[in-house]
Amino acid sequence: MAGTGSAADPGTRPGRLGRANIVRKGSNDEAEMHMSGPLTGFKIVELAGIGPGPMCAMLLSDLGAEVIRVDRLVEEELGVQRGRQFNVLNRGRRSIGVDLKSPDGVETVLRLVEQSDALIEGFRPGVTDRLGLGPDVCAARNPRLVYGRMTGWGQEGPMASAAGHDINYVALSGVLSAIGTAGGQPVPPLNLVGDFGGGALYLAFGVCAGLLEAQRSGLGQVIDAAMVDGAASLAAAVYGIHGSGAWKEERGTNILDSGAHFYGTYECADGHWISIGSIEPKFHALLLEALGLTTADIPDRMDRTRWVEHKKLLTGLFLEKTRQEWCDLMEGSDICFAPVLSMTEAPQHPHNVERGTFIELEGVIQPAPAPRFSRTPGKVQGPVPNPGEHTDVVLADWGWSAAEIATLREAGAVG
Repeated sequence: MAGTGSAADPGTRPGRLGRANIVRKGSNDEAEMHMSGPLTGFKIVELAGIGPGPMCAMLLSDLGAEVIRVDRLVEEELGVQRGRQFNVLNRGRRSIGVDLKSPDGVETVLRLVEQSDALIEGFRPGVTDRLGLGPDVCAARNPRLVYGRMTGWGQEGPMASAAGHDINYVALSGVLSAIGTAGGQPVPPLNLVGDFGGGALYLAFGVCAGLLEAQRSGLGQVIDAAMVDGAASLAAAVYGIHGSGAWKEERGTNILDSGAHFYGTYECADGHWISIGSIEPKFHALLLEALGLTTADIPDRMDRTRWVEHKKLLTGLFLEKTRQEWCDLMEGSDICFAPVLSMTEAPQHPHNVERGTFIELEGVIQPAPAPRFSRTPGKVQGPVPNPGEHTDVVLADWGWSAAEIATLREAGAVG
């Protein structure tokens, strides 16, 4: 499966899409697997979940950490069913199957914990404690362990034990209320702000910070990453503008929420869309010039009382050309312009192709590892595993004897 042209391998450029630079455990490339990425050498246990937990594990794996995914022997029925290779968030790590309701299964995980630098879990508060895998038990086995907990509401608070999803956490943070057009309803920003931005990224950041601190103190700690906290943190700048009185509560009336004529999307003659972000005066002047307008047409770009009028003017002008014609005129300029691309189109754009922003892994187009490191580049360490695919080899690598593995299998503790 190892290929060329990934974001981690800038020396080879694909004609269009790069293939993932990946390695499989047990292959001839196994030694290379541990020679790249700033987190190389760190060992992390992931108690399998959905959404932000797996993405956090993917990010850590892409940057070189050895992440062992602990899958349950009987998987919970999820809302979306798809083939293994499409579960992109599970890429790059080996999977073992463990019965977490079995004392022998729990002991197996604790033996992994003894050798690990971090553990991440995404259960509701109290679940891992009841399983016998809570922070105190794990810390007794490994005082240096960084224990990352991913929840929606946090480990405490009136709503801590309630079910929820991205949209609910973003709603409670105050962010969802601010997203939408004038007079319209709040629009969910996919599940990017809660699950992945406010969740996975903050947990990965917290785990990395915890690992740094543990190297100094010799002690681990618990990272409480709540999506509602992360979503609120992402909106820090907007909360600052709101506090100054410059951000209105009404959706679609502010600079960054489609209220301003110079920051938003416009439909083109062919039904495609483009984006404009000409906030600063010098960029706004270039926008007017490209549209054949002057300051007489829009004398004060910050006059909110005329934003609706100005948007109507620009809407009509952008409808006069196709998206490609606007790209030919504006793309690459300081107007702050980009075409609005679909997920099919984005991987084919010349800029994304040149940078290797997307890779292809087992026939699935997906984002490449990010961010980029000049000396220790990250890479995809392997394909998406089947649950429990690597049980025997992982346990053997981590110190179990063949007899011990056989005993665990016979007892149904692993599989």
